[in-house]
Amino acid sequence: GTVDRALHNRPGIGAETKAKILQAVKELNYKPDLMARSLAKGKTMTIGVVLFDLYNRSFAQIMEAVEVKSREYGYFVYLVLTGKDGEKEKKCIEHLAGRKVDGMILLSVNSGEPFNKFLKSLNIPIVTIYNRVSGDWPYVGINDRQAMKHAACHIIRHGYEKIVYICPPLRHRGIRNIYTQEERLNGCIEGMREMGLEDGPVVIQDKQYVEALKKVDVRLAKTAILCACDIYALEVMNFLKSEGYRIPQDVGVMGFDNIDVLKYVSPALTTVEYCVEEIGARATACLVSQLEQRDCPRITLLDYKIVEGGSI
Repeated sequence: GTVDRALHNRPGIGAETKAKILQAVKELNYKPDLMARSLAKGKTMTIGVVLFDLYNRSFAQIMEAVEVKSREYGYFVYLVLTGKDGEKEKKCIEHLAGRKVDGMILLSVNSGEPFNKFLKSLNIPIVTIYNRVSGDWPYVGINDRQAMKHAACHIIRHGYEKIVYICPPLRHRGIRNIYTQEERLNGCIEGMREMGLEDGPVVIQDKQYVEALKKVDVRLAKTAILCACDIYALEVMNFLKSEGYRIPQDVGVMGFDNIDVLKYVSPALTTVEYCVEEIGARATACLVSQLEQRDCPRITLLDYKIVEGGSI
């Protein structure tokens, strides 16, 4: 008890005794036993984060924000990457639960009631981002459908008559949880119909989307290529330039996310911006609120806006 008072600067210990203890701690290079402390407190002060990968710059930005915000609250972070594999995702979640993390931030490719029951069986707080799992878990994201609807309307107001919509994850519809991407596609369709283009977009969902784009004649009508994320848009722009197309004179391009590397792109990419880091920060705050028995919003939707570049 005396040592504990010295280490945590608590009252009830003399100055001379405290000085001796702190000197001994320094000489012995003493470190507290975190496992023993977690058993005593019933908390490990750790948060698990489940993401697809870090190739997508948005995920890397989210992870950075989660780590920074967690440290502010006194928590450390365990990160696991699933590679968008449903079974691997479950194993990663079980691994984190086995490590006794206090809670998790989850970007899931799984959905459905069996998976929902699996999460409930863990008996730990979970916050979902991007892909919703169910109403049982707090969710942080943006209104993807509305945002992409505005993007489609923005394109058509610039005089475009045709939209090619690129989103490779759509090939997994009905197999994986791609809630965000389905919402964005539906928003694009709604926006086009609202602007009088009833046929909707030409949808490319091939993994090799650049190869698939080569089969689309973008010269038949004034065409814009709307991409479900900026990464696809950057690849498309590189391809178009290599083929001699002028952007936007011959074909327009628009992305989604406004990732930080866009400042190096020419022409500047027109895109949908929202604060990617804020998703990580809000998700962390929501999770910590649950851990500390405080109220947490069930749904948090961040603001977004269209950033006008030179590609539309």
